[in-house]
Amino acid sequence: MTSSYTVAHTRRQILEIIYYSDCSDTADWLLAKTDIRPKVAIICGSGLGGLADLLDNKKVFPYNKIPRFPHSTVQGHKGQLVFGELNGKQCVCMQGRFHFYEGYNIATVTYPVRVFFLLGIETLIVTNAAGGLSSKFKVGDIMLIKDHINIPGFAGQNPLCGRNEERFGVRFPCMSDAYDRDFVRMARETAQELGCDSFLQEGVYCMLAGPSYETIAECRVLQKLRADAVGMSTVPEVVVARHCGMRVFGLSLITNKVVSDYNSTERVNHEEVLETTRMRTKDLQNIVSNLVTKM
Repeated sequence: MTSSYTVAHTRRQILEIIYYSDCSDTADWLLAKTDIRPKVAIICGSGLGGLADLLDNKKVFPYNKIPRFPHSTVQGHKGQLVFGELNGKQCVCMQGRFHFYEGYNIATVTYPVRVFFLLGIETLIVTNAAGGLSSKFKVGDIMLIKDHINIPGFAGQNPLCGRNEERFGVRFPCMSDAYDRDFVRMARETAQELGCDSFLQEGVYCMLAGPSYETIAECRVLQKLRADAVGMSTVPEVVVARHCGMRVFGLSLITNKVVSDYNSTERVNHEEVLETTRMRTKDLQNIVSNLVTKM
């Protein structure tokens, strides 16, 4: 007699095999539609999609036109994949990412990263808008991500759960070197050359599931965990990219300071996040575009 566990386990294995096939089909469709063969992919966070506007010889694919691709539902995310050249380097940009809080499962959130791997991407650049937890951070600072804390992962929401697909990567990938230290060094040098080093920080990014912003008590807990910035994205994509053997570089734009005082009258809202992003977008774009040239 077949147990319900065996049936469920077999069904999950079948779905995982189909998942690889879906990623492969999407990658093949994109490769057939453009002659660009990028080695660098950039995921643009809330309000940061302007990075894709810097590309030359662009080829744009709305998400709803790409086979099996999810759709972005968040304000500030255009929802399109843009192939092109950034300072002579072939790149692909995601103008809008996918989030767990949109109702997508973790495999769907990270689907584009696995497609990138099958496109031949070797380096992933991730950007996001984040709340500042560190007392030394100011609104408008740009934080180089040196490490992360995966709170959803603590609760079992890790994109690598399930049967391992060896065609993507090994069963137990290392995460102590998730963020490429050479890229961090190069970014510091680039920021200094551009005169942006006065508002450049370095720290640990913490991911929460969202979509509600953090309570005061939660912010205090995260500060005790030595997190410097908090957001609702990025980490699953980084985990999958490292599983696939990609090098990763990450930037957080500090768009607001978290509220950690019960006497404070400040309130975080998404419009404030987008407005701060607009103020600092050009600096972040300059850092990324110049860094890509050096990669």
